Amino acid sequence: MKSFRKSWLFLIVLGLTIVLAGCIAGGSEEDASGDSNQEESTSGETATENESTDLEDSVVVYSPHGSDILGEFEKLFEEEYGIDMQFLDMGSQEILDRVRSEANNVQADVWWGAPQLNFDQAKSDGLLAEYKPSYADALDEMYHDEDWTWTGTSITPEVILYNTKEISEEEVPKDWDDLLDPKWKDEIIIRYPLASGTMRTIYSAMIYRTYKDTQDPQEGYEWLKKLDENTKEYSANPEVMYNQVAKGVGSLSVWNMPDTVMLAEEKGYPFDYVIPESGTPVLTEGIAILKDAPHPKAAEAFYEFVNTKEAAKLLAETYYRIPTREDVENLPAWITETEINPMEIDWAVFEEKQTEWMEYWDNNIKNTEKDLSEE
Repeated sequence: MKSFRKSWLFLIVLGLTIVLAGCIAGGSEEDASGDSNQEESTSGETATENESTDLEDSVVVYSPHGSDILGEFEKLFEEEYGIDMQFLDMGSQEILDRVRSEANNVQADVWWGAPQLNFDQAKSDGLLAEYKPSYADALDEMYHDEDWTWTGTSITPEVILYNTKEISEEEVPKDWDDLLDPKWKDEIIIRYPLASGTMRTIYSAMIYRTYKDTQDPQEGYEWLKKLDENTKEYSANPEVMYNQVAKGVGSLSVWNMPDTVMLAEEKGYPFDYVIPESGTPVLTEGIAILKDAPHPKAAEAFYEFVNTKEAAKLLAETYYRIPTREDVENLPAWITETEINPMEIDWAVFEEKQTEWMEYWDNNIKNTEKDLSEE
């Protein structure tokens, strides 16, 4: 009897245990499923919310335009759109190198400012997004990429810059070849070319002048070697170059016309310029949205904002930029009254050959005379 009772009690307990275990398991599975669904839903809502927030509230800009322009447009853009603008100021060639290195993990949204050649190189590398802006009809076809991967914002003639306290208007070199005169030895200060789109263009143009007829860069290399012999130093950034010429450490440089005018009028530097008589490279400065930009909508907003007629006029009047838009009126006299003789350049050849030419200069020409004298 006791044995039967124990068996009966055992079966009851076992049955209750199984039922209870089933309830617990079922509840746990339901709870787990519920938590999982809730977590997935919450995660999805958060991702969507963050994506929307990122697109609307932040834009990252790489630009060589300097802290004055970038700082003002940061303030104006943020006031207009309520979008946080973050910028990194560096040379245009440095931007191209950085954008290339970040191709698999894009960090910036907009690249604002560089010669068209840099943008063409970036396009060839598949680094730019296509975007046709609202002001497209106001641009001549020479001022935009045929696929709208970039558009021109301003044009930049290259010039011979000189210190007016050190050199008179009559004495200053009037053309590129005049810079090779031995009397200018140690008078020339050059922005280090490999980090500067402006300087790479000027140096490449000096090679191209003869290369276009001979298909041989050697004569251009010889020209750059003679310029190197007259060059006192290569400055790490534009500010160093400006200061060295302003102080008379050197009295000459080659640079761009808008910056030269600005430095003279706004900062009181003793600078003036000569547009070389034989012709000068005229760069188209551009803007582009990077492919796979983290904040594409904010990028489009910034792209449009800095290229409105109002912005173009502000850039012309305050920052000495010559706009590409044909519908900007009442521009400063230094723009409308200056005669520019553009050098005829096949920019496709530049794109193909510039890296090769500049590497040769860096490895075989730069500081050659000084290195030999030190030995």
